[in-house]
Amino acid sequence: MMRALYSSAAGMQSQQTNLDVISNNLANVNTTGFKKNKAEFQDLLYQTVRPAGSDAGGGNQIPTGVQIGHGSRLVSTSKIFTTGEMTQTGEKLDVAIQGDGFFEVQMPDGTKAYTRDGALKLASDGRITTSDGLVVQGGFQPIPAGTTSIAIAPTGEVTTNGANGSQTFRVQLARFTNPSGLESLGRNLYRESKASGAAEIGNPGESGFGDLQQGYLEMSNVKVVEEMVNLIVAQRAYEVNSKAVQAADEMLQISNNLRH
Repeated sequence: MMRALYSSAAGMQSQQTNLDVISNNLANVNTTGFKKNKAEFQDLLYQTVRPAGSDAGGGNQIPTGVQIGHGSRLVSTSKIFTTGEMTQTGEKLDVAIQGDGFFEVQMPDGTKAYTRDGALKLASDGRITTSDGLVVQGGFQPIPAGTTSIAIAPTGEVTTNGANGSQTFRVQLARFTNPSGLESLGRNLYRESKASGAAEIGNPGESGFGDLQQGYLEMSNVKVVEEMVNLIVAQRAYEVNSKAVQAADEMLQISNNLRH
C-alpha cells in the first residue's frame, strides 16, 4: 500500500507537468512562429519479486515473473516543428518560411540565435531586426534611406528600389539535423546545442530549405481542439491517480484499526 501511495504520487506529478506543457501551448496559440511542446513519459524502476524463466523444479521454468512498477516520470518535452498556418498581413517586411529553416539573428553578446518569427522590422540605421531589435543575419543587408519598395522572392532574392537606385542581395536560412534538440530561449528564439547539431546554411527553395513568403506570417502550430482533448486526458489521469492515493490511504486506515 505504501508503494501505491508513492506510485500514484509520481503519476500525479507527471500529469501536473503534462498540464504545465499543455497550458504553455494554449498560452501561445497566437504567438508568431511558435512550435508546440509534447510531454513524453517513461515508467519508473520495477521491483522484481519473482523473475521470469527461473527454475520451478523438475526441469520446469516459470513462464512469467512478478514485477511491480513505481510510477512514471517526465523524460522529454520535445518541440513539434510542423509548419503553422500562414496569415496574410501585406506588410513588406513580414516574411514567413514555408518549409524547413530558421532566420539567424545576433544576440547582444555576439552569439547566434535562430527564429521562425518573420515579423521583421526596419531600424533607424536601415538594418533588418526582430521585434526585440536583434539584427537579422544570413545575408540581410541594410536598407538604404529613401527606399520606396522592397521585394523578397521565394528563393531569397531581395530587391530594393528608391531615389538612390536599386539594390539586390540574397538572404539565406539555417536548419538543423535535430531541431527538437534546440534550446528554447523564449522571445521566439532558439539556440544551437550539441543535441541539435551545427547549423547548416543554405538558400531558400534549394536543397530542402523552405520558401520565403513576403507579406505573410507563420502562426503557431498549436491546435486548440487537440490541446483541449489533451487537457481533459491529463485532468482525468490526475484525478484517477488521486483516487488511487485515497484507496491506499483507506486500506492503511483499515490496517491501523485492526484489533486482536
